[in-house]
Amino acid sequence: MAGTISATALRALTAEVARHPGPKTVLVGGATVAAARRVLDLLAPDDQLVLAAEAPDFAERLSTELGADWDDAAGRVSVVTSLADVKGSSVDVAVAAEPLARDAALIEDVLGAYRAVLAADGVLSVATPFTLNGDPQALAHLVSAHAVRSELVVRSRPPLRVHHLRFETAGTSLAERLLPVHSPSSVTVTPTMGIDSNGVAAAAILGGAAALVKAVRPRSKAWLVPAVLALPVAAFFRDPRRVPPLGDPGGVVAASDGVVLRVDRVEDKRFGPGEWLRIVVFLSVLDVHVNRSPVAGRVVDIIREDGGYAMAQSEAAEHNVAQYTVLETARGRVVVAQRTGLIARRIVNRARIGSVLARGERYGLIRFGSRTDVYLPAAAVEPAVAPGDRVTGAQTIIARYL
Repeated sequence: MAGTISATALRALTAEVARHPGPKTVLVGGATVAAARRVLDLLAPDDQLVLAAEAPDFAERLSTELGADWDDAAGRVSVVTSLADVKGSSVDVAVAAEPLARDAALIEDVLGAYRAVLAADGVLSVATPFTLNGDPQALAHLVSAHAVRSELVVRSRPPLRVHHLRFETAGTSLAERLLPVHSPSSVTVTPTMGIDSNGVAAAAILGGAAALVKAVRPRSKAWLVPAVLALPVAAFFRDPRRVPPLGDPGGVVAASDGVVLRVDRVEDKRFGPGEWLRIVVFLSVLDVHVNRSPVAGRVVDIIREDGGYAMAQSEAAEHNVAQYTVLETARGRVVVAQRTGLIARRIVNRARIGSVLARGERYGLIRFGSRTDVYLPAAAVEPAVAPGDRVTGAQTIIARYL
């Protein structure tokens, strides 16, 4: 282990603890007081916590620094001095509380020790330096083989990469139990609103351009153009906090904000035999462009399709550039298409094959005008919207399972 970890990186590391409703067993390796406090705050009443700390007096330190909070949780917490003391295949969520060393070979050894104690559906969250010594290809292989989500945390000194690893295939039933995850890609502005990191970067570039023009041509008002554009561009990438409707487990939520263009039945051999109920939603430049999973499921495939950039409302848009995220669910396959439009030129898809998405969870966005298509097994669902209806991502029920 090497270095320390910022509060922002610690939130990213412990995201899987927050989204797993439990009852569960959580392991924090290389435990620090800050990590223990963070995880204790996230524990549900039926959860168990194992702290692996090298210092034999770690429990006493926690008792001193956490006071009554430690006394309340002490019956559900155990402290060990080594991962070897943890019962094998018993941990649902493991967190490596300190950044892993820069040497890629050493990282592989550490991951092996955590893997030995994870349950079949268990997930391990680790942080690595932005750059690595040794053989970076070795780590790249581990990440590509096992990471279900990776995030860059720039609000950390030094910047870190946080990887959430699963060494075994997660069951589809797990997806239905999970809560949507909070990602560092969503920068909090207010308790109910964030901005996607793409928007922060775009606004920063425009702000920098305004400052540069002002410095080069101080008497000109040309700097006002990028300065004025910075706010609406950032607003385009707004990311409101949303909770899917409770008490309707058979409901399929909208993958995006917008207006329903069509509800039809189609056949597409890429996704499987039979008919699919397709619900197409058009997003104008004024709509929220963050895309969300309409159902809970495991990502089993991502299909990228080249094409053009016709207007999203037109028939020609069927052949636009698109990415299809294929989800395996407890009720069969569901597919979400992110499709570009006349203005849209880039699709952002942060899902990875093997990742588990909760219903309503953010997984990507499309820049500027575009559309989302949701494909559902036609024999198993009935539509709950019609062309012309306005929908809200993660909240409007667009179809229900029979």
